[in-house]
Amino acid sequence: MTVRDGGGPVVEDETRAELARLGVEETAPGLTALAVKLAEAIDGADAPTAIAVAARELRATMQELRRLAPVDAEGDTVDDIAAARARRRAAAREAPG
Repeated sequence: MTVRDGGGPVVEDETRAELARLGVEETAPGLTALAVKLAEAIDGADAPTAIAVAARELRATMQELRRLAPVDAEGDTVDDIAAARARRRAAAREAPG
């Protein structure tokens, strides 16, 4: 069984934290619930084979949920390129000549 020093489940807690950061529970409630169940199974398993199987499925489920996660409105590469372009254009307008 996988538990923290304080006694709480490790994989389940970390999975729930990532799901909260991703914000996918409303758009993919079934996959979200599956991820939590798989994490619970990993924390509750003693057999290495069972842990490996559940971990593989959890990894695949989380990959799908990451793909479904909404894209941040700011701070991505496209925003960075647009901001750099705007700065260059402003500098060119202000340059003498």
